[in-house]
Amino acid sequence: MVRILIADDHALVRDGLHHILRKAEGFDVVGEAADAAGVMALVEREHADVLLLDLSMPGGNGLDLIRKIALLRPGLKVLVLTMHAEQQYAVRAFKAGASGYLTKESASAELVNAVHRIAAGHVYVSTAMAENLARALTRPAGEDGARPESLSDRELDVYRRIVDGESLAQIAVALSVSPKTVSTYKARLLEKMRMGSDAALIRYAVKHALFDSDGG
Repeated sequence: MVRILIADDHALVRDGLHHILRKAEGFDVVGEAADAAGVMALVEREHADVLLLDLSMPGGNGLDLIRKIALLRPGLKVLVLTMHAEQQYAVRAFKAGASGYLTKESASAELVNAVHRIAAGHVYVSTAMAENLARALTRPAGEDGARPESLSDRELDVYRRIVDGESLAQIAVALSVSPKTVSTYKARLLEKMRMGSDAALIRYAVKHALFDSDGG
């Protein structure tokens, strides 16, 4: 029996994942969490085999969570779930210690196989995501030598939120930091991307499908 933890801030998503796993054989969901603090408490309390983790958890950075979980429970396999096929996050998630990366859109069809694979000690990535990852890893430098790979995890998160239309104040609240700190992150990413405005950042992200290659 594969013991599973589910971490997502939306109750409907947790219920949906639970339903998929309940219909299959050999799985036991032993705990759920809705925010970063809850995830760490759950991981510390419950001995499980696989954690289904949404990268966008309130109260913490998903990539940081993966690293902390790897230190706390080295044997716990992490299957990342996300709304979009974001290549940059996929690459970083695997580097942080994730064993699988799956879009929520694909979960209904691929979740059971993905959990079986990583529980058995393998890595899992869908064919579509594998193609996206290959393109991301082989993509040449962009305009004026722009390299999103050079951004820190937090700078990349700020970049994604800017592209999503969030204001500096909204980003500050979401990341639990001051607006001044967000401004610093933004200045750094502009410098690293060799761009002078939000519009240039957005144009680059759209042109290169940096965050949502599937458009949904």
